[in-house]
Amino acid sequence: MSDLAATGTAPALDVESIRAQFPILERQVHGKPLVYFDTAASAQRPRAVIDAVSRFYETQNANIHRGVHLLSQEATDAYESARTRVAKFINAPSRDELVFTRGTTESINLVAQAFLRPRLQPGDEIVVSEMEHHSNIVPWQMLCEQVGATLKVIPFNDAGELDLDAMDELLGPRVKLLAVVHVSNALGTVNPVAEICARAKAKGIPVLLDGAQAVPHQAVDVQALGCDFYCFSAHKMYGPTGVGALWAPMATLKAMAPYQGGGEMILKVSFDGTEYAAPPNKFEAGTPNIAGAVGFGAAVDWLDGLGMDRVAAYEAALLAAGTERLQSVPGLNIVGTARAKAGVISFTLDGVHPHDIGTIIDHYGVAIRTGHHCAMPAIARFGLPATARASLAVYNTVAEFDVLVEALHGVREMFG
Repeated sequence: MSDLAATGTAPALDVESIRAQFPILERQVHGKPLVYFDTAASAQRPRAVIDAVSRFYETQNANIHRGVHLLSQEATDAYESARTRVAKFINAPSRDELVFTRGTTESINLVAQAFLRPRLQPGDEIVVSEMEHHSNIVPWQMLCEQVGATLKVIPFNDAGELDLDAMDELLGPRVKLLAVVHVSNALGTVNPVAEICARAKAKGIPVLLDGAQAVPHQAVDVQALGCDFYCFSAHKMYGPTGVGALWAPMATLKAMAPYQGGGEMILKVSFDGTEYAAPPNKFEAGTPNIAGAVGFGAAVDWLDGLGMDRVAAYEAALLAAGTERLQSVPGLNIVGTARAKAGVISFTLDGVHPHDIGTIIDHYGVAIRTGHHCAMPAIARFGLPATARASLAVYNTVAEFDVLVEALHGVREMFG
């Protein structure tokens, strides 16, 4: 069973059984068992996801929607079944409100160009937070440059918590969208997004949430959150790369122009004009990542089987235990100490560059991320060029944190 006790009413997970479902955890790195603490960048895949993708290619591979032959019909059923399961996973009111994309980044760009650009005028404003991933900054900067709008930024405090009073002051009459991360990939902060949405909606401002780091680690209910757009990626949640999703209410999707033109997103094409398909197909031009969507569906089935309450409880206990162990390393400073945190621990080690930390502990078999984590403004807020980041998942253990700590002591000894 798990080496952590059950938390609250959620029974403990059998983590050794979970680990056995991940073939990559059996390999060695530099002669040492792999310790993978880089899930915030990309999670590993359980056998259920690997098998689902392989099975599709081995038995059902064909293009979807227009074919009358059996393989095409089966591929279509597999693809659309995945849409249904992913939509249910975030409690979307309708499966047709779930648009498959290449990931969170494309989802945000879709909203920027298909929803906001036609509504944005010179002098209008977009508000983001200081802790955003670049994918929730750069698309809005590009849009502001295209239209002549202004990007405003919500600051956060030394603990890595958003200043909601400052946010309220920024949400003026010219603001056309608020875009905020649900869980920070660089700091681990879990933002109070339901409250943020309520404050923005009270002023008539639509809200986009970047949920890439939230959906794999806690139950997400888009209806309860009250947002207008929710974006996430399969590869953060034990699924394939190159596929993700955008959720938005049907009325919003119907009012949006297509993001790209081509096959799949049309009802009728002539040289006199084109009639577009209804959402979600309107936003899925071209042959999609069919196998990726099938794997996406398998990933949410796998998470459902664990139970998101149990996942959240286990990871919260593991985060607490791992944080305590890391704090025993001399000269280690944790960056991001919000009261509400998910499984991300960013840190520095006095006198050692984060890249050196990552390189050295790799030889202990430990994989972490070093750098700015595609969140340069958040890291710069602390006057740092980079941090080391250990990000955990349901397959990690306290024993692995002990290996990480041992490796960091080795780094400490090398640098004196």
